[in-house]
Amino acid sequence: MYHKEKSIQLKSSASALYNNLSVLRIAPRCLTYFTVVHANVVNMVSASWDGLNYSHRQLQSKEGNVATSSSLIMQAAWCVLPSRDLLVLTSQKGIQMYESDGSIMVYWHALDTPETPTAKAVFARGIAAVREKYICVGVSSGSVLVFDVPSKGSNITLSEVLEEHKEAITDMASECSGNLECIADLVSADDSGLLCVWKSGEDFQLLNKIPGFDTCCSSVKLWKGTVIAGYGTGQIRLYEGVTGILHAEVNAHARWIYSLDIAPFTGLLISAAEDSWVRVWHLSLTPETNSVEIEHMYNECVTDTQICGAKFCDGDGYAFAVTGYDLSEIIRYTQA
Repeated sequence: MYHKEKSIQLKSSASALYNNLSVLRIAPRCLTYFTVVHANVVNMVSASWDGLNYSHRQLQSKEGNVATSSSLIMQAAWCVLPSRDLLVLTSQKGIQMYESDGSIMVYWHALDTPETPTAKAVFARGIAAVREKYICVGVSSGSVLVFDVPSKGSNITLSEVLEEHKEAITDMASECSGNLECIADLVSADDSGLLCVWKSGEDFQLLNKIPGFDTCCSSVKLWKGTVIAGYGTGQIRLYEGVTGILHAEVNAHARWIYSLDIAPFTGLLISAAEDSWVRVWHLSLTPETNSVEIEHMYNECVTDTQICGAKFCDGDGYAFAVTGYDLSEIIRYTQA
């Protein structure tokens, strides 16, 4: 189904972080941007679709106006809003928002760090763009910060703080199908596996809490009202977002799942784990019976690699990219 393409070299290797790959497709310019986190640096690569041109940029962890910082970056992800695309970095010190090409930092939000050192680490992790103008970011306290983003400029404001999680946020996802009829448009996950399903607006509404049975949910997606969650047990679970009904449970991997992604136009799902396997699945919805089915489509073993990021490069799932811990390259696959 897929075959391996030429890899993209990185300036430094990937850290062992959940969801450690982000992809932004710039169709008008025939470019794809990739970001991979290494310690306190984000490796950013711009690749032309013909595979002939690559340009590299490295973004440093920052603290406010300080040029560089040693604080570890936890995640880097593009947030695509109707009016603009922003690159969001989360670290142990705060949240940085850049123009999509990484050229200008437009916003900095410092995390509340305790005066005296505590046993609990402080960091931000979990990034999602929601509806017209919101970017939501999770923090280690369990809070979800909601930022109101103007269509241009740097007047970004913290509009709301959602306090339903008690454990550190691991990942967040917004409704990716483009279906405006879906009631739920954000899901947040934490270290205990708890999933919170939200409806956005001037005030975000909690629609449902789905318990996680003390198993970390490391990666989560939301597609056509269905929550797709990957766990430390190697399982994938499919829930009806609003009701919390479990549609399916798959023992997908032998080890901890690090990354999930979905191609919204086709319902293809990719899962990647510490067990070196990348698997592609197909989700199908039957509206009449309100049921969701998952079918296994494809396997790829990246030998001796602890995979930490896997993302489709387009909305149809025609191509996907993979990163692995200590690997200084992005491995790409396209449909045969």
